Amino acid sequence: MKGYGEIILDHWRRPRNKGRLPAPDREAVEANALCGDVVRMQLELEGTRVSAAMFDGQGCAISQAAASLLTERIKGKPVGQLAQLADQEMLSALGELTSTRSSCALLALWALRQALKEDQ
Repeated sequence: MKGYGEIILDHWRRPRNKGRLPAPDREAVEANALCGDVVRMQLELEGTRVSAAMFDGQGCAISQAAASLLTERIKGKPVGQLAQLADQEMLSALGELTSTRSSCALLALWALRQALKEDQ
């Protein structure tokens, strides 16, 4: 997997929070029609905070690593704060990527935004 940064490789090889929640409060699926990547994001909420987050799906190392990284970062955070999470913040967290791969890196964030829509 030459060319990928250490963060991407770590999360791709050892994904965190991959699987499905038994009874999610929120769920959304996003797909990239250009490459076929798919990410399902599931959330459990305690009040206005995310108490658990899991993902599943298929795709390239970047989309799956981004989903893993995002689930780690959102646990315990208030829903309102997550709705403000910027694309650039996600891209920066993954390290250096080419602009053509940004849609792969943002797929999980798009799924998160979709899952949170009823709170906006």
